[in-house]
Amino acid sequence: MSAEWSEWERRVLDTFLQGKRIKQLPAKQKKRKVVLRWLALQVPPDTEITHANFNRILQQYYGDSATLRREMFEFGYIHRDRDHYWRDATPPDLGV
Repeated sequence: MSAEWSEWERRVLDTFLQGKRIKQLPAKQKKRKVVLRWLALQVPPDTEITHANFNRILQQYYGDSATLRREMFEFGYIHRDRDHYWRDATPPDLGV
């Protein structure tokens, strides 16, 4: 984990991650945002990824790729257009 994570965020990640897999998504939005921000940082920046490939990437981390995609987009951690998803080079802001 990067030094940019606070102690609280590291504890959240330790609780909800097992290696590089998400054990479960936190029920509380504040903690969920930490996990989704971590996940967004696993996506290569400034690279357009097709819907199918993005699903494959997300499936490596958690079984419900639809929920991950939707919430990462809603929180602004990734962007999408009709056929592609991408993350800006600037790390996503937690926005809590």
